[in-house]
Amino acid sequence: MKVSFGTCTDAGVRRELNEDAVLAASPIFAVADGMGGHAAGEVASALAIEKMSSLAGRSDVRPDDVLHALDEANTAILAYERDVAETAGMGTTISGVCLGLVAGSPHWVVFNVGDSRVYRFADGELRQLTVDHSEIAELLAAGRITAEEALVHPLRNVVTRSLGVMPPPVADVWVLPVLARERFLICSDGLPLEVPEDIIAAQLAEDSPAQAVAEVLVSAAVLAGGRDNVSVVVVDVSAPDDAAEADEVTAPRKHLAEQA
Repeated sequence: MKVSFGTCTDAGVRRELNEDAVLAASPIFAVADGMGGHAAGEVASALAIEKMSSLAGRSDVRPDDVLHALDEANTAILAYERDVAETAGMGTTISGVCLGLVAGSPHWVVFNVGDSRVYRFADGELRQLTVDHSEIAELLAAGRITAEEALVHPLRNVVTRSLGVMPPPVADVWVLPVLARERFLICSDGLPLEVPEDIIAAQLAEDSPAQAVAEVLVSAAVLAGGRDNVSVVVVDVSAPDDAAEADEVTAPRKHLAEQA
């Protein structure tokens, strides 16, 4: 199994500073969104990505390793706050996927803290894998507001879980089997804020390289209003016959042989 990927990020139209940070270093892919309105959100997101990058280059990652890296990220953010007083209150969301091993076979480990998202596009269908940890998501789930109202609601930027807090947040983790052909989208909330899911799905359905798709999605969000920072990581999985242009092999060959 081979993986190719693309990334793109933009500050958007209304914000001078880009507080997002992205990671694309097999087998780990993630987006962190520094907390808007908080001090040094860009520092928090960078620290989170730095700690998650400890998983890069490994072929033996397990779900517990992902959880440990998230705990390390939370600890690093809190330590920075203690050392640099003016950054008190900073935090970040983080979402992503990591190709790991479960029961000796390659699986995707999907993780989330906050309202950045992971989508999976497979068999022509787009599915949001993560659950937003936000006030808006809770209001929607309770039926107190509509999806249209959520886009302009004053609480739309309020998250209920983030890194940079004590006690540490509980991360959501899902484990998924690897499919022969699939595409993941990891994004900060600046993308779904501006681009409807049917448009996102249409772009992911295009037979275009991951980098091109990432750039088109970010451009669409900026052109639609760019009210927030927007960051995208697109990850493509393909069978060997389809992967001549893939960037790198990420699944351990011996485990694929065992599975076969």
